Amino acid sequence: MTTLLSRREMLAFAAGAGLSSAWAAEPWTEGKHYSRIPQPLPPTQPGIVSVTEIFSYGCPACNAFLPYMESLEKKLPAKSVAEYLPASWNPGESWPLFQRAYVTAKALGVARKAHTAMFASIWQNGELAITDSRTGRLKSPPPTIQDVARFYERVAAVPAAKFVETSRSFSVETEMKRDDSLIKSCLAESTPTLVVGGKYRMEPRLAGGGEQAIALALWLVQKEQHA
Repeated sequence: MTTLLSRREMLAFAAGAGLSSAWAAEPWTEGKHYSRIPQPLPPTQPGIVSVTEIFSYGCPACNAFLPYMESLEKKLPAKSVAEYLPASWNPGESWPLFQRAYVTAKALGVARKAHTAMFASIWQNGELAITDSRTGRLKSPPPTIQDVARFYERVAAVPAAKFVETSRSFSVETEMKRDDSLIKSCLAESTPTLVVGGKYRMEPRLAGGGEQAIALALWLVQKEQHA
């Protein structure tokens, strides 16, 4: 015995079929373009799919990826959000300092406000540069937390003394250790690396470039939202 489908049921069926076809046509392959994290990270916001960039201000590839990450943020659908996780594994290029800078700025509520300017201070105007523009060698001495504090005072109106004091707080130290632990759990070995929904790890170079990384990240967000 057959029954007629209602208009609503027919539309729902068609939409589902279209979604399945679109997904089947996607060129993204697990194990090639992205990987599943063995132990998924806990969500930072219930019901929200996060796209987390593991990065460092001292990473030239992260600086090059900045416009794509900004574009991705604007394209994220409802109930998804961009987040940032600062790495510290390259002390020779001041990554621990820049991790402390981001965590401190986050604690003070100015991390997002100064994010783009922070990259510019290192890679464009040289205010916090880690290399000598004439020789290409690492600067000696390298930038200090006091230099970083003066930057945030200028850009985000946070008194330099307050920034330095906060940077040495127990809460900042704890957050830095937590960030290192999360990055280790993600099995991230390079920057930038994107983690979607705490479950999927992807590198822009494996996706095929910046634009492809945006497309893959959005696809993984939809994948997680429809799971």
